[in-house]
Amino acid sequence: MNTFDRPQPGPQLPALIATSLGMIEDCGGSTDGPWLLVDSAAQALWLVRAGRPERGWTVSTSSRGLDNRDGSGGTPPGVHRVARKIGAGAAPGTVFVSREPTGEIWSPPTAPDEGDLILTRILVLDGCQDGINRGAGIDSRARYIYVHGTNHEDHLGRPVSHGCVRMAGADIMEVFDLVEEGAPLVIV
Repeated sequence: MNTFDRPQPGPQLPALIATSLGMIEDCGGSTDGPWLLVDSAAQALWLVRAGRPERGWTVSTSSRGLDNRDGSGGTPPGVHRVARKIGAGAAPGTVFVSREPTGEIWSPPTAPDEGDLILTRILVLDGCQDGINRGAGIDSRARYIYVHGTNHEDHLGRPVSHGCVRMAGADIMEVFDLVEEGAPLVIV
């Protein structure tokens, strides 16, 4: 599994972090520990601690942009929390269906029409903002929005997902170990 070049913090990142801190506080979330920021414009996920970016990873968000509506295929914006971590101890490349390991281990190359697989680790997201990513027709958890490993690592850095935040297998394993359930995750 590849680990991709780390994104470099751009000039907009401090403002995104400051805005996100306010959004997390408005939702009653805590930023005492590490939290995550997905910058969809940069196709990057940042681990933030004490208001500063500590590490970054290249991701892929939706080809349809930010959109919270059920059936939109968009990545939902706003404040979320890591509701559940799935896959602790699973082998790299473990294939998950309905959040359960299938027993299959994916390794490239496989059939070109294999579809969009959920691999290695899953961070299940729960929206924290009523009317934005929580509630009827817009609920991130009901839409099964995750941060997860992908079999399309060659597409990372470009918005090509169907709504989830895709990561390289080695990268999602690293993020999985760095955050706890309940940690805030903001998508902008």
